[in-house]
Amino acid sequence: MSAKNVETVRTAHDSWNRRDFQGVVNNAAERLVYTDNARALTLDNRDKFREWTEAWAKAFSDGRITNPQYIGAGDRVITQFTVTGTNDGPFGSMPATGRKISLPFCEITHFDKKGRMVSGTCYYDQYTLLTQLGHVLPLVAAA
Repeated sequence: MSAKNVETVRTAHDSWNRRDFQGVVNNAAERLVYTDNARALTLDNRDKFREWTEAWAKAFSDGRITNPQYIGAGDRVITQFTVTGTNDGPFGSMPATGRKISLPFCEITHFDKKGRMVSGTCYYDQYTLLTQLGHVLPLVAAA
């Protein structure tokens, strides 16, 4: 089942890169629970997860999931990847800045016995994201 789950995540990521949001959630359970840890945001169904993925694409219309590395672990898949793109739309309540990002992500997804994604969580450094977008000034080390 592990290889099938890896392929499901890979297909969802490829779908996001093509802006096929239905493809992103094709193998997600209706009651999917997904957590964006950096923003302390938990989505409690497949439709809210789809809206979350669409919001990222609206904020970064040329955004791409790049350099993915998939690790199958039974009913879980761990993925490391980089999101790249230009912020040409609002990101949450923040206006577009026109700046480019290159942001490492880690995502862990959990599947049921039918091969449906039932939960997931992602981790990324929000400080790095906000610094790259120009919403936060970078810290300067003391001499």
